[in-house]
Amino acid sequence: MPLGILAVTIVLIVLVAMGAKGGVDYTRGNATEQPLSAEWSRGNAESKVVVIEYSDFQCPACRAYEPLVNQLYKEFGDRVLFVYRHFPLFSIHPNADGAARAAEAAGQQGKFWEMHDLLFVNQSSWSKLVNAESVFTGYAEKLGLSLDAYTAAFESAEARQSVADDYARGLKMGVNSTPTFFLNGSKIRPSSYDEFRLLLEAALR
Repeated sequence: MPLGILAVTIVLIVLVAMGAKGGVDYTRGNATEQPLSAEWSRGNAESKVVVIEYSDFQCPACRAYEPLVNQLYKEFGDRVLFVYRHFPLFSIHPNADGAARAAEAAGQQGKFWEMHDLLFVNQSSWSKLVNAESVFTGYAEKLGLSLDAYTAAFESAEARQSVADDYARGLKMGVNSTPTFFLNGSKIRPSSYDEFRLLLEAALR
């Protein structure tokens, strides 16, 4: 069995087990695409060039790519729409779900991207904790969020469903690792900033 398919199969087995124990059953996510206006996005909302990133806040490779993605946003943000979607790899990243929900909860108070940045910048300080929820709450406090509202959103079914839906869309699009990028619906595998930049310039032309 190819390693990518095997990895996804293992993750699905783990997720079914989680659901059976009263945890989040991410196999029940809705894979239907939604309007881009409903996504966590930044850049030019009117652009026909759309980059979708499937990412995991606990993934070291995702952390390594973030400076590259941020630089691309600074350079192309007036011409390209950048979309972030959750794809937590639960079988190897036990805090990925909580981190995704922390970003969702912060987003309810208009601070998704600020929490996104804090989670990646400080990844090494929380990724190996048995339970990182208190750390995430500390980030919410640092961002000046209402902690009562943050906690309610973090624990809400809506936050869990949002992550599950992103995950389902990722599976539908063939995502089996993170980070995975799509440019106007086509999977791309840029290995450097220059390569990514050339792909965006070509799409814009």
